[in-house]
Amino acid sequence: MTKITAAQVKELRDKTSVGMMDAKKALVAADGDMQKAIDELREKGVAKAAKKSNRIAAEGLAAVKIVDNKAALLEVNSETDFVASNDKFTDLVAQLAETIVQNNPQDVAAAMKLTMANGETVEAAITNLTAVIGEKITLRRFKVVEKTDSQVFGSYLHNGGKVAALVVLDGADAEAAHDVAMHVAAINPEYLDRDQVPSDVIEHERQIYTEETINEGKPEKIVPKIVEGRLNKYLSEISLADQDFVKDPDQTVAQFVSSKGGKLVDFERYQVGEGIEKKQENFVDEVMGQIK
Repeated sequence: MTKITAAQVKELRDKTSVGMMDAKKALVAADGDMQKAIDELREKGVAKAAKKSNRIAAEGLAAVKIVDNKAALLEVNSETDFVASNDKFTDLVAQLAETIVQNNPQDVAAAMKLTMANGETVEAAITNLTAVIGEKITLRRFKVVEKTDSQVFGSYLHNGGKVAALVVLDGADAEAAHDVAMHVAAINPEYLDRDQVPSDVIEHERQIYTEETINEGKPEKIVPKIVEGRLNKYLSEISLADQDFVKDPDQTVAQFVSSKGGKLVDFERYQVGEGIEKKQENFVDEVMGQIK
């Protein structure tokens, strides 16, 4: 039997980030062949990753990658915030963003089949890192946005990637687009402008405001005017164009962009974990359970 040296174990651990005993066992099974040991760990990793498929992954990172006239916004999830700050995880997110913006896949299923610059498929890269880190990792969603030569992108990451915003302006400049992206990240508008708000949403709010105003005992003849005022306020709160600009509340976002010689075209905003029901755990109970 080939003698396995400490240097070999260290080399394998550096390449795979597995534990010392796992590395040594793999090298023994592969008779010292480094590549075979790596392959064996990956094969085991696939099995380990499959066991984690039913876990809830609601932490992670959102990212933006811009290449010429295309930009990709994506969210990659992990189970804990600790893993989201791991260098290997952040490297994977960066590689996924690059791969998606270059290939513009139709959906997540198509993205998983793409080959990255290092020769791995996206699916294999996620599976392998799941095995190494020990947490479920998922590519949850992405959006590829395209612009014309006369338009500009602006992006902003809040808190290292807990919120990612992407903005497209026609005219203006990259600095103005960045400022609007910062606003989008902070204020979270629902629509670009009030013209995009569905008519059924407007009618629903109008009915609520009407009932509310009548119940307040306002004179019947002024109810419609009060309702329209409240509806306008509501629309200004959910529409990016009409919102008070976060860096200068004396003007709206649309007015700010216009002052820079541009107009709003599009925006996207991802907040990590939004819409995912997180598992609620009691940290004290968890620690006590491990002590027993």
